[in-house]
Amino acid sequence: MDFLDLPQAPLHPLNLPWLQNAKVEVAILRLDLIDPLISGNKWFKLRHHLQHAHESGAPGLISLGGSHSNHLHALAAAGKRFGFATAGLLRGHPQDTPTVRDLQALGMHVHWLGYGGYRARHEAGFWQPWQTRYPGWHCIPEGGGGLAGAQGCGLIVAQARAQLAEIGWDDYSAWWLAVGTGTTLAGLVLAEAGAHDVHGALAVPRDHGVPDVVMDLAGGSGYQLHDACRGGFARTDDELLAFIDACERHTGVPLEALYTGKALLALREQVEAGLFAPGTRLIVLHTGGLQGRRGYL
Repeated sequence: MDFLDLPQAPLHPLNLPWLQNAKVEVAILRLDLIDPLISGNKWFKLRHHLQHAHESGAPGLISLGGSHSNHLHALAAAGKRFGFATAGLLRGHPQDTPTVRDLQALGMHVHWLGYGGYRARHEAGFWQPWQTRYPGWHCIPEGGGGLAGAQGCGLIVAQARAQLAEIGWDDYSAWWLAVGTGTTLAGLVLAEAGAHDVHGALAVPRDHGVPDVVMDLAGGSGYQLHDACRGGFARTDDELLAFIDACERHTGVPLEALYTGKALLALREQVEAGLFAPGTRLIVLHTGGLQGRRGYL
């Protein structure tokens, strides 16, 4: 199946004044460029789930997310492209957003759970009525999480390593990426197996359970977490938006404010605080999600 052949994400040097002042080198792995619809880290998260669904003969895929969900957007596109029906269980009450319109246009069956119903997603028996309604369909955790999602994200490491010589690097010091569910972070930690540290910029509050997810999937070492949520999940502010605008004008790299934009701002704070010594080489992961910008622009 074509979904097993992951598109190659380009690795580009990222030159910004605050990096140059600190003599810290950064290259950005542009997962946002791998596909116009199954973009960012989503193809990596979905790869093993799609493989399992194909091998089991599942007629469809079902998962959860919000009204601007990058995950559901990619899932709907993957289903249409690779021949799976899809269903999305959405947080809250019916909303008309660009993402929801795309889900419906891509053929996804959309169900609104309310807020209480969505909070029940971790309870035993949550999936049973949906498996009855959609017999044989493959259920995917929120955000493409779980071990299958993490193992798919582990393939990101090989893509970066294969391009180091092209940018004149023989090695790198660590990774830096935004963290939402913790699945991508766990995948990088698993793939690195202690060879390089992984720094996660938490785009969600710590009480969202990211440390527990990473511990369960990848163990307790090989990574560090840094606060980047700026007051809560999906919170933006004038400083963040101005920072993103300046970065985009300087580098030409498009960013969004919920994940990679927050991660880069947190990186600037840590670089200026002296966390990284001169000569450090970091790989920043652009996790995509640019379609979600329609939710706040």
